[in-house]
Amino acid sequence: MRETTGVRRTPRLRPVRPAGWWFDGLLLAALVGLTVALASGHLLGLDRAVADWADAHRPAAAYWVARLLNFLGQGTPLTLLAAGVGVVVGVRLRSVRPILPPVVAFLLTNLTIGPLKLWTDRAAPSASVKPPYLPEADTVRLFHTDGVYGMSYPSGHVANAIVWYGVLALLLPALLRTVRRTVPARLVTVVRVLPPLIVLATTTYLGWHWLTDSVAGLLLGLLLDRLLHRVPWDDLPLPGPLRHRDAPFTSVP
Repeated sequence: MRETTGVRRTPRLRPVRPAGWWFDGLLLAALVGLTVALASGHLLGLDRAVADWADAHRPAAAYWVARLLNFLGQGTPLTLLAAGVGVVVGVRLRSVRPILPPVVAFLLTNLTIGPLKLWTDRAAPSASVKPPYLPEADTVRLFHTDGVYGMSYPSGHVANAIVWYGVLALLLPALLRTVRRTVPARLVTVVRVLPPLIVLATTTYLGWHWLTDSVAGLLLGLLLDRLLHRVPWDDLPLPGPLRHRDAPFTSVP
């Protein structure tokens, strides 16, 4: 980590794993392929079978445990938490840079997840048994036309969990370094991996999303996460008035 502020360096993309853009292309191709398959009527039987199994194996105790765990993927609390951590790190370092990842993540998620939901117009599995009471055969389809807009595909819970826990994994080590503490690399991995997997499982089990909704959220979330972790946050050029508030916060790879 560089120790001085006001020093310009040529921004270079940060490394990600797997390295290279081929994996990003694979994620995008998988998301497009999954969407085309669903729009063509494929995999709908799998979605219905998984939803029917969950309906038949959801006792009250399991329902409430899953519902509590699903709060790990709530977008607004995660956004506020990440923004709060970014502000605290920024204040302690006297830098605006730690605030940038939450802002960019907020813009990315809102410019991708929401528009995709509106475009694909897919209802949730529960839409046939509660408002808007769509015909059961219609709920599983993409681009359905009956009733209000569907907002199920892709799963925002899953995509948000991947993006926001990735941002927290970027900021928490910086926060701990300000108090001369370090965070084990394994803990960072757990923060990034475990909550999204829990959210994927619970949101499907609760019938709030079809299985392929959750898979699409996973693909989109991973793609956005890789974009965010490539950004050279410590070396982005800042406007003149902010150049004395540009202390770095990420460790040198």
